[in-house]
Order: sequence, then structure tokens, then C-alpha cells
Amino acid sequence: MSSFTLQAHARADKGKGASRRLRRLNDQVPAILYGDEKEPVMLSVPHKDLMKCLDAEAFYSSVITLDVDGQPHKVLLRDLQRHPAAPRILHADFQRVSGTKKIHMRVPLHFINEDNCAGVKQQGGAINHSMNELEVSCLAADLPEFIEVDLAAVEVGQIVHISDLKLPKGVESVALLHGADHDLPVVAVHAVKGD
Repeated sequence: MSSFTLQAHARADKGKGASRRLRRLNDQVPAILYGDEKEPVMLSVPHKDLMKCLDAEAFYSSVITLDVDGQPHKVLLRDLQRHPAAPRILHADFQRVSGTKKIHMRVPLHFINEDNCAGVKQQGGAINHSMNELEVSCLAADLPEFIEVDLAAVEVGQIVHISDLKLPKGVESVALLHGADHDLPVVAVHAVKGD
């Protein structure tokens, strides 16, 4: 499990003008920290530090230690606003997590053994991905960085559904919590049509 720590400072100034000044003059990203039945806190985060963290896929689905003026908070990145044309972050939302309440989070799917897939290598099929992430429910301590989907034994005509995935202990699929009719396809191997 990757661990990320991000420095932040509480700020008192609010509004568009204050946020623009923060971005332009101090190279800081305006942010907010909320959740866990505590008051929201307006923050500023160094742009370069946030950009560096965003390079890691695991940052989006990990519990982050947000150090606000020396006080650590366990948080999740919940929203990110990017500039439409420039490589700039305009705003970030962080949600506090507790050790006792379950959280809902989208976790990336990593497809392994695609090159050795029986339906592709031996039967000439093609892989068709239906999902690239899965919404899960778990305690913050159990949150996986990603979920592996092993395609080694998948044959032509076979569909891997959410219920076929091996989820880590303490992790549940939100879709399956709604019932068996929400057992959606994740990936399939289909026959390649001839010319």
C-alpha cells in the first residue's frame, strides 16, 4: 500500500479573488477539507507537491495523510478541478475518513495475463473491457490501491462479471450490494469475425 503525505495550510480568505491570488502569486491550490462530522476547513496546498502526487495512480484511491499546519488528518481526494487548457490544478476537495465508518471509493482495475489469455493466445479471440474501475465499500484501512483481474484462464465467449472478481478481505462491491441483477460484466473475450 502506497502512503502519501501532503502539506497544507489553513486559510481565512474566501472567494474567487482570493483563490486567484493564491494560485497566481503563491503557486498554491485552494482546497477544502470536510467530513467526519467536523467543520469544513479552507486550505492551500503547494501546486508542485499536489502535481507530483497526482502522477501516481494510487493517489486517487489511497488514504492520504494531509498535514494541516502540523496536525495530521487521514483523508481521501474526492474532487479535483483542472484548468481546461493548461497543466494547472484549480481546486481540490479532501474528505476526512474515520477508522469506524465505511467509505465508498472507485478503485482502478488492473488486468493481468492479457498476453497469455487462453481465449486470445489459443483461440484467436479479442479482449473487450467493459470497466476500468470498480466502486467499493470498505473501511479506510482496507482500501486497496487496485483490484487485479486475472485473464489467463478466460476463453472465447466467456464474460468475467463483478461477482467473479477476488476482492480483498473487508472490501465489497457497491453494485453487488444492490443485488444480483447489478452483477455487471467487467471484461469479455469474444471471437474475431472473419473477413
